[in-house]
Amino acid sequence: MDKNFIQRTISALVYVLVIVICTTPLGENLFSSFLPEVKQQHLFYGLITFFLVVGLYECIRLMKFDNGIYKWLVFPIAAIIYYRFTKRFFQHDFLNGYSINNYFSEMLALGLIVIAVVTLFKYSRELYFENGKLIFTVVYVTLPFAFSLGLPKFSTLDSSKTFTLEVFMLFVLIWSSDTFAYLTGKFFGKHKMAPRISPKKTWEGFAGGVVLTLILGFFVEQYFPELRGNWMIIGFLVSVFAPLGDLVESQLKRSFAVKDSGNIIPGHGGVLDRLDSFIICVPVVYLYFILEKLV
Repeated sequence: MDKNFIQRTISALVYVLVIVICTTPLGENLFSSFLPEVKQQHLFYGLITFFLVVGLYECIRLMKFDNGIYKWLVFPIAAIIYYRFTKRFFQHDFLNGYSINNYFSEMLALGLIVIAVVTLFKYSRELYFENGKLIFTVVYVTLPFAFSLGLPKFSTLDSSKTFTLEVFMLFVLIWSSDTFAYLTGKFFGKHKMAPRISPKKTWEGFAGGVVLTLILGFFVEQYFPELRGNWMIIGFLVSVFAPLGDLVESQLKRSFAVKDSGNIIPGHGGVLDRLDSFIICVPVVYLYFILEKLV
C-alpha cells in the first residue's frame, strides 16, 4: 500500500478526532474522570486558539513578510482583537445582551473580510506591500476564528444546558459539501468553474454539492432541533461559500507562488489548507445568526 496514502489517512483520522473531541460534549466526558474542571467550552476555545496561532504563523510565512515591524505587529494586533471576542465568549455575551455597538462593530468586521477577499482577487498587487500583508493577515485569519467563538451555545450556570453542536455540524456540512462536489464533478463535471485558480472545480460539481448539502442540512434540522438557525439555510450557505473558501486560499497561494500553507497535518498541508472553507463559512453563518436574531 502507498506510504503516502497511509500517512494521509492516519493524519486525517487524527484531525477529525481532535475536531470531534473539541467541538462536541464527548471531549468533556473523556476528561471528566481525571480533569473534571476542564469543560467543553475550554476544549473548544483551546482548539480555536491553536488554529488561530498556527494560521497566523502560516500566513506570515506564506505572504513572505520582510523581517520588519509589520511582521512583528501581526500577533499583538490579532491578540487584541481575539481578546475582545474571548471576553464575550466566556461572559456569554454572544447570546445575551447584544447592543447596537456590538452589531455595528461586528458588521464592520464582516465587511472587512469581504474587502480582504475582493482585494485578493482584484487588487492583489496591494498585498505585496508590507502594510497590505499585515492588514490582510489580521483580517483573513483572526476575524473568522474570533467569530467562530460566537457560534455554539453553552451555560456555566445550568449543567443541563450542554455545549451545543453548531461548530461540529458546520464542519460536517463543509466536509460533506467538499465530498459531494468532488464526487459529482468527477463523474459529471464538464464545465470548469475557475480553471486558472482551481482547475479541478466544475459547475456540475458545485451544483451537486449544493443539492446534496441541502438534503443533509434538512436531516440536521430534523434531528437536532436544539441548534441555532435553520440548517437547510445553513446547508445552502455552506455549499455556496465553501468552494469560495477553497478558491480564496488557492488564489492566495498562487499570488505568492506557494504550494501549501504549512505541513502541520502530514499529507494535507497546513491549518489554512485544511480550514480554507471554514474561514469563509464561519463569518457567513455568523452573519446569518445575527440577521435571524434581528428578525
